[in-house]
Amino acid sequence: MKILISILLITIGLTSGIAQSEWGVGYQLKSGFLLAHRGNMANLPQQTAWASEFSFFRHLHQANSWVDFYKDPKVGVSLFIGSVGNNAVLGRYIATYGFAELPIARINKFELSWRLGSGIGVTNRKYDSIFNPENIAIGSNLNMMIVMALQAQYEFQKSSISLSADMTHFSNSAFKVPNLGLNIPYFSLGYRKKIGTVRRPISKGYQFDFKKLYWSVQGVFSLKETMPYGLRKYLIYGGSISTKSVLTPKVGFEFGLDVFSNQSHIEVEPLVEKSQINLIQMGIYGAYFVPMNHIHFIFGMGAYVRDWYKPNGLLYHRVGVRYQWRNGLFGHVAIKSHWAKADYLELGLGYIISRRSAH
Repeated sequence: MKILISILLITIGLTSGIAQSEWGVGYQLKSGFLLAHRGNMANLPQQTAWASEFSFFRHLHQANSWVDFYKDPKVGVSLFIGSVGNNAVLGRYIATYGFAELPIARINKFELSWRLGSGIGVTNRKYDSIFNPENIAIGSNLNMMIVMALQAQYEFQKSSISLSADMTHFSNSAFKVPNLGLNIPYFSLGYRKKIGTVRRPISKGYQFDFKKLYWSVQGVFSLKETMPYGLRKYLIYGGSISTKSVLTPKVGFEFGLDVFSNQSHIEVEPLVEKSQINLIQMGIYGAYFVPMNHIHFIFGMGAYVRDWYKPNGLLYHRVGVRYQWRNGLFGHVAIKSHWAKADYLELGLGYIISRRSAH
């Protein structure tokens, strides 16, 4: 579970070193419903999902810095308390996550933005073969949380009201099965109040020259369980080589080659004798990323060019976050999935081979 905690620590890193900004607190009342994204989950949605979120945020301001590129974004930390659509089987959740709000458009006091966040959540109702066998979605009390939202906000002098629609996801990325995961669309009404200011200068530098190609290498590993429930955890390890470019201050693209040794495939066609060579998967992928200075949000898709047993089809997906240090190293945390089915959680470390020094 240290892997899950690292997601929250990386995302909260957005708030470190930020200054010449306003800070405040907020509240959101959320209502939504559970999506049955798999046929065998059709009986799980039973109730309206209700939740409350309490937030601490910073509204960033600094001329001639990376903050200008994002039209003064907001970053912060939220506490989520609520239900997910079936209290008896799925229970209730308490979660905390770091977030960034990136303005799309601003007209006078009206702002439209999109919100990205990740963190960890705890539920009181996980799968149990005797006491809770109907919970085929979540196999652990501790899970990761991902939030993606579109938010409309109207600002007054020191306060604001907002309406937003988000997709909230809970899962442990197959660290503990069952793990079909939960996807809940929420609609929210919120209020915020700015309370004070911070005046320490932030870095004006940027991590990459625009439109220049950068080559990088990366190693990743993970652990996952397979069905039947909880018999064994399998090691997954591998790496990638990729090239990336930041085309504009808010848009980057990456293309690369992935190589995985997926030991969990020993359980695929168990009567067939396996070799380590046959457990190796290879794929080519492309990704769009949002380069918020040191923090990069990653959204990617790949296709297998070598997959001996093909348990999940041709395509795979990757959603995650990276932290780029000034010495060229970067940390990587991402969910690798096949559409709505999480495969495993990647924890990685990489290095930019060709780069320029950051300011």
